[in-house]
Amino acid sequence: MSDKIEKHNVPPTETLTAHDPDDERRVRRKIDCVVLPLMCLVFFAQYLDKQSLSYASVFGMIEELGLHGTQFSWLGSIFYMGQLVAEFPAMYLMSRFPLARFVACTVIVWGGVCMCLATATTFPSFMGVRFCLGLTEGAVSPAFVTLTSIWYKKKEHPLRIGLWISCNGLAQIIGALMMYGIGHQQMAVAQWKAMFLICGGLTVFAGILFFFLMPASPDTAWFLNAHEREIATKRLQAETEGGDQTYFSMSQLKEAVGDIRAYLSFLFGVLITLPSPVIAIVFIWVGIVCCSLWPNRRCAIVIGLTAIPLTGIVLLFSLPLSAGWGMIVASWLASVISNIFSILLSLNASNTRGNTKKAIVNALFFVGYSVGAICAPLLWDTEYAPRYRSGLVLALVSWLVFIPSVAVYWFSCVYENKRRSTVQMEADQHVAEVAGKDMTDKEDRLFRYTT
Repeated sequence: MSDKIEKHNVPPTETLTAHDPDDERRVRRKIDCVVLPLMCLVFFAQYLDKQSLSYASVFGMIEELGLHGTQFSWLGSIFYMGQLVAEFPAMYLMSRFPLARFVACTVIVWGGVCMCLATATTFPSFMGVRFCLGLTEGAVSPAFVTLTSIWYKKKEHPLRIGLWISCNGLAQIIGALMMYGIGHQQMAVAQWKAMFLICGGLTVFAGILFFFLMPASPDTAWFLNAHEREIATKRLQAETEGGDQTYFSMSQLKEAVGDIRAYLSFLFGVLITLPSPVIAIVFIWVGIVCCSLWPNRRCAIVIGLTAIPLTGIVLLFSLPLSAGWGMIVASWLASVISNIFSILLSLNASNTRGNTKKAIVNALFFVGYSVGAICAPLLWDTEYAPRYRSGLVLALVSWLVFIPSVAVYWFSCVYENKRRSTVQMEADQHVAEVAGKDMTDKEDRLFRYTT
């Protein structure tokens, strides 16, 4: 750890003071009332911007830009290409700059880029702006996983991540209402341009709020008093990486390269995206409830939840095309991935420590996500209608590879926990050793992986 510059170090003699559970719950509620809504607002804006392309197509964008053939599909894919490119510099930038400020600035820039879509007049110019939109949005989701781990304990991760991911579904509902409202208004600009201007403007507003209201870490939270900041900081000292840091650690990069869970995180990103990109709020809450009932069985819950999309895929293979509602329900079931998606992100938040390593592992997940989002539509082309057998085969194979991959991740966590079970250390001694230090999960001798 020679290349680390430690911040907020706690003297070796300082121990974790026991706090009243009611005080801790009060502090957590305050965090939920400020930090969580800000994250939800930004994630809502992100998905609303993604959806704006579909809404704009309804208002004459395709005709005005003269799009034909597969050009509209490419406008969707180019976004994920930009996001894919962005993940690599994001790995560095997220560990190099204050995370909350970095996220806020990217949100403001991406809102401006979204508004620029209204100025595009040709297919190439629109492609260029959509690519830039993907570039500016690329760092937000992996950064949010890290922010969740900075503010919340491991057992609190599934619910909080599930909440901000649920805003994707909320954005679909609100976006549809916005589309309806814009469609009934006379405007000085084309309605499809108005959609981009409104969505981009809302995003800029969200970024400004995030910049001024989102604290860097619990020990600087403006909405907590001195005693509450102490509680917020010390309740996390035994299991977090010591807050946000502003340097890139080569030793943590090397550790991430040699960690099988980092590669499995990338694989999860690919496999979870290939079957379907659809968001279903209700099933996110199924996953959250399961994680609340069985807090240290997340891998088993993920494997169990794959039964839902697998059932849908099998039904889509076997039901006749004339089945009507049967085919509709089967397609709904096949698209249920959001609950699995949110739990996988919670595993990243809970099982990866170290400022640089966490940035790398989270970014790798979304590299895989972007790869899957680019590749998947190629096999769901109308050329394969109406059964879309090639897409169904891809989805089935993805899940059949995904399940043993999760099992390998699960086994690696159980194995490491058993290997470390011989390490003995007093709780106060452990807190004094890790508090405020940018240690990785492998460097912390008492770290236990959530399974």
